[in-house]
Amino acid sequence: MRNYEEENLSMVDSIELTITQTLQKVFNDDSLVFDRSRFAGGLTNYNYLMTIQGKDYIVREPGVLTDQMIDRDIEEYNTKAIDSFGINSKCIYFDAKTGIKISEFVADSCNLAQAEPFSKDSLQQVAGLLKKIHTSTISFKNIFSWQDELAKYEEIIEEINGALFSDYYLLKEKTFNYFEDYIANVPLVPCHNDTVPENFLVSTNKDFYLIDWEYSGLNDPNFDLAAFIIETNLPPQAIDSFLQNYYGNQISEANIHTIKGYMVAQDLMWTVWALIRHYCGDNFLDYCDMRYERFRKNILALSEDPDFPIYKMVELA
Repeated sequence: MRNYEEENLSMVDSIELTITQTLQKVFNDDSLVFDRSRFAGGLTNYNYLMTIQGKDYIVREPGVLTDQMIDRDIEEYNTKAIDSFGINSKCIYFDAKTGIKISEFVADSCNLAQAEPFSKDSLQQVAGLLKKIHTSTISFKNIFSWQDELAKYEEIIEEINGALFSDYYLLKEKTFNYFEDYIANVPLVPCHNDTVPENFLVSTNKDFYLIDWEYSGLNDPNFDLAAFIIETNLPPQAIDSFLQNYYGNQISEANIHTIKGYMVAQDLMWTVWALIRHYCGDNFLDYCDMRYERFRKNILALSEDPDFPIYKMVELA
């Protein structure tokens, strides 16, 4: 079995040198050195704030095995497409081969998790921003399928000789059965597909931005709604307000069933993603356990009662 923890350390040293060389080239300054002292967040990748030539930038260090999990060519294409829409931080450098990205920092901003994610204004702004994206004419070159993503992550687990949970395939089958019974003929529109509150930036002027488009692609808009609900841990009243802001007073039972299906699917998919990071030496085991326990709770509940409410699905096991 290959020692991925040792390989990970070696890759970190290598990518640090590569980022330093990239910064020197992009900014034409041989004195620049990649600086990890100001961590700006990230799960799939690691983002750092650097002040260069009097201006703040976010420098992305790609995470381990992201070259297998993310299609950087697609990300580059979609990032350029969304940049013209004016809701993303401006990307000034992108290397699809290395995964290194440099973006302008949105001044006087914080991510939504640090602001007021449950407030009436935040829920209205997020719903409006997502609807603007979903109804836009933005051209993405790919279809995002959670089933395909899951299969890809499972293959990586097998490749690194990792193991899944003992009841994994039984519960996965129940998930697929739920989709067969309740979800069909979904629309495909431009979607972000990773609408965690940390990916929404809020400026002091209350302008909202949506950053980090590496999972973007054509998908069912309900996937973005489900992700925001479960990742933000919205309380019951906030869930109702958020969905009302997006759909108006009438949301169909079909859309409710679909959102619930995507909440389950995302916990399943990100569980396997987190397992990959765990086996590569990153500290993701608690995160993995949290998501899988909630996945288990919810798919068992939905299998018994398809009307199991959304707000109970947000709750941890």
